Amino acid sequence: MHNMTRSRRWIVWFTGVALWMVALSFAVEAAEKVRLATDWYPQPEHGGFYHALVKGYYRDAGLEVEILPGGPNAFSTQKVATKAADFGMGSTDDVLLANERGIPVAAVGATMQHDPQGIMVHEDSLVKDFGDLEGRVVAVAPGTVWFPYLVKRYQLKKVQEKAHNFSVGSFVKDPTYLQQCFLTSEPFFARQAGARPRVLLISDSGYDPYRVFFTRRALILEKPELVRGFVSASLRGWREYLMDPAAAHAEIRKRNPELTPEKMDFSYQALKEHRFISGDPAKGEKVGAFVPERWKAQYDTLKDLKVIRGRFDLADAWTGEFCNPVAKANR
Repeated sequence: MHNMTRSRRWIVWFTGVALWMVALSFAVEAAEKVRLATDWYPQPEHGGFYHALVKGYYRDAGLEVEILPGGPNAFSTQKVATKAADFGMGSTDDVLLANERGIPVAAVGATMQHDPQGIMVHEDSLVKDFGDLEGRVVAVAPGTVWFPYLVKRYQLKKVQEKAHNFSVGSFVKDPTYLQQCFLTSEPFFARQAGARPRVLLISDSGYDPYRVFFTRRALILEKPELVRGFVSASLRGWREYLMDPAAAHAEIRKRNPELTPEKMDFSYQALKEHRFISGDPAKGEKVGAFVPERWKAQYDTLKDLKVIRGRFDLADAWTGEFCNPVAKANR
């Protein structure tokens, strides 16, 4: 009798384990596969997404997320439009230009409240403000939208642009060299090479887009809960990343071994010090959120520059439904 009781207990235990494994397999199968196309190789500027990934926040939202690395030719909008990815990273400009060209994408959250792009000059350069660019040559990536804004805003008649090669080699060699940069990145490499860089932030000129992540408008309509789950998990990742970047940095370094701990710490400290991610709470800015007036201002600026003609409804290009929890559907 004693042996029969023990046998029954084993049967119950094995049955329970079997049922648990079946339930687990169903849960794995039920997870929605989602791909995020980033705008560059893995780096701290993507930290919130990697934090959400390694902490399991996407999995908790029923999503199986794959982060696709970018590079000089990331083409995130095209990847999202052609369904090679479900979400992409870019800027306000990228989303507005895509809509102008008939690519139906919409921004669903801000990775950064302010863009860390700038013009890197040498510490003792006579270029102290954007007006001082007159008569000089600036290395800029082709198609950079903020450059014509500076030309018009500061009435620059003789400034020239040349192709930017995504390196600091020329900058280090030439004390008069001016180049486009991300304040979170190129100054580190320039300093390592012995230069003393200084950065003019483009946002200080009045040209102040968000860095965003976006998706297809069709996905928002067809699977709003998937979008909500991805945005919510991502923004949780960004908030926690600001408090402790260790987990995200470990994952980023595995995927991009060329990044040193020193470089990642430099980027992280710049992100925090300049409040690129968190924004200024006194202005109502917070992690991930959008303000309608800033989208309208960027839209009007691009129209004024004739970069776009405005052949689309601005309300289709972004939504605060998922990233502005207090005021859902704030558009």
